[in-house]
Amino acid sequence: MDINASRVMQAETDGEEKMHNVARWRDAPVFSEAERLALEFAEKATITGQRVEPELIAKLKKHFDDSQIVELSAAVALENFRSKFNVPLGVEAQGFCIVPAR
Repeated sequence: MDINASRVMQAETDGEEKMHNVARWRDAPVFSEAERLALEFAEKATITGQRVEPELIAKLKKHFDDSQIVELSAAVALENFRSKFNVPLGVEAQGFCIVPAR
């Protein structure tokens, strides 16, 4: 997430604000409707054994085409892989993206 966070912060004018508020994505006004749906999808896809409902997929399709939804799913899967791989081995953030304290 270190590199990804760094890219978000550099690419978007409100990237730092988003990084600070990602844990409270439901309430933070900085996220668009499409971003909220993507974050909801990521959360549902991350929880083991929880299926993503067809209703959520239908909502996503209002903002994203099928290839973008597949890419979103792949990105979520990759971050989940990294968390299962890096954490047990003690791989820490490399400091590429230092989010300033508030």
